[in-house]
Amino acid sequence: MSIWEYANPKRFMQTSAWALPWVTGLAVVTLVTGLVWGFFFTPDDYRQGSTVKIIYIHVPAAMMAINAWVMMLVTSLIWLIRRHHVSVLAAKAAAPIGVTMTLIALFTGAIWGQPMWGTWWAWDPRLTSFLILFLFYLGYIALWEAVEDPDTAADLTSVLCLVGSVFAILSRYAVLFWNQGLHQGASLSLDREEHVSDVYAWPLWISMSGFVLLFVALVLIRTRTEIRARRLRALEARERMA
Repeated sequence: MSIWEYANPKRFMQTSAWALPWVTGLAVVTLVTGLVWGFFFTPDDYRQGSTVKIIYIHVPAAMMAINAWVMMLVTSLIWLIRRHHVSVLAAKAAAPIGVTMTLIALFTGAIWGQPMWGTWWAWDPRLTSFLILFLFYLGYIALWEAVEDPDTAADLTSVLCLVGSVFAILSRYAVLFWNQGLHQGASLSLDREEHVSDVYAWPLWISMSGFVLLFVALVLIRTRTEIRARRLRALEARERMA
């Protein structure tokens, strides 16, 4: 069985219809487990107090904001190379989810930053590149809406996705590129000096898994909607020509 079989809309709809309830159920279980464990059953940090618990939303949201764009990059490349409509529709479906994750990350980061840094916002390299990534998300969504021809819109948004990928990389590795940034390093790291205590790490892993599964579920739902909308437009065009 080739992976390209799932580029067939009919095959994708059949497979996603089977997988969606399982993915959604697992997303709910892991999200509830991770967030309840993290917010209600972990101690306050000796330096950050209860503010540390925002990592159970901020870190997974920031991770998915970046990885959503990476997913869009891969599916956009598949469209540009192989012209598979399902792939570009999946990229289109992921964009509003990614921009929401970016907003959550920026908002929760501001909540954490005010007591820790004494300000709601700082032009830190990672924060700035994250803000630019947010603007690229908005531009990507707006470009889809502005171009009437679907294939032309797919081509232009795919190119925009390639350009925006630079800022997705900067968002992920800005702390490594610019050591003078205020933003701390990765919460989960092989470096024991940076890695958070296990009492926080385990619920964080579960929360991150929940966000990943939630993202997959939402992308499947939105991609299925995009396929149905495309079919409907094709039927309407045939009726007008008849």
